Amino acid sequence: MSNPNAAQAPVTVVGLGLMGQALAAAFLGNGHPTTVWNRSAAKADELVAKGAVLAPSVKDAVEASPLVVICVSDYDAVHELLDPVVGSLQGRTLVNMTSASSSQARGTSKWAVENKVGAYIDSAIMAIPPDVATDAAILLYSGPKSAFDEHEQTLKAVAPAGTKYLGEDHGLAALHDVALLTMMWGIENSFLHGVALLGTAGVKATEYLPLAKALGEMSLGFIEAYAAQIDSGDWPAEDSTIDTHVDAMDHLLDESKELGVNTEWPALITALGKRAIAEGHGPASYAAMVEVFRKPSA
Repeated sequence: MSNPNAAQAPVTVVGLGLMGQALAAAFLGNGHPTTVWNRSAAKADELVAKGAVLAPSVKDAVEASPLVVICVSDYDAVHELLDPVVGSLQGRTLVNMTSASSSQARGTSKWAVENKVGAYIDSAIMAIPPDVATDAAILLYSGPKSAFDEHEQTLKAVAPAGTKYLGEDHGLAALHDVALLTMMWGIENSFLHGVALLGTAGVKATEYLPLAKALGEMSLGFIEAYAAQIDSGDWPAEDSTIDTHVDAMDHLLDESKELGVNTEWPALITALGKRAIAEGHGPASYAAMVEVFRKPSA
């Protein structure tokens, strides 16, 4: 059940890098009494001017609020700061917004149980600091649902439309984070490789952009169909086969070589496509490429 007093619920933010400052400002802006702490106290000046309370120590910061948010450089820093004061986390909810792997998130959940932390929620931030507290922000959460439900309204200050609870498994937020990042980098690298190709003919990136956006929208339709095929385990080639895709990949690789641009990206996707063909997926939908990605690299 959501906290009925969530509109006034106090929150602590430990770590005031650019993202931590944005998080604290979001809580403040939404009316939450906000306590902050950072190694370099000067980073809190602007927040204090807006009404935040600067705690003199991590222990004081943790004990100031029932909800403690930490956002620092890595999990080593999380433990360096919290291990000495872990007793103060008993009866409190700790939300860790520090980036890490799913195994680190699950390991930290065990640490929380062993040290009798009130509740531990792992979180992944899919946003840049200027997007925090806007509808562009997506915040992913995994851990005990009862603790998430209790603090959901407070956490929505950070991502009003993008607060997503994924499940009890503490590793789910981090796992979704890297799954989304691999997609982001695939799109961006493909765009940049295309820009490099077209640049050899004097075409500007801004001229290419409208066609790239149209292709991106078309691709979203493809992956929607592929998702259903993957879940069913059936790969009907309703648009094109992997055989046909690999023929086009060969053209891309040849073009890149002839124009003198980097060939590593087209060489990679061509090699993966040919591996799928070697495994018998040539006549299948491109969705069958998932079978290549499901296996560890040689």
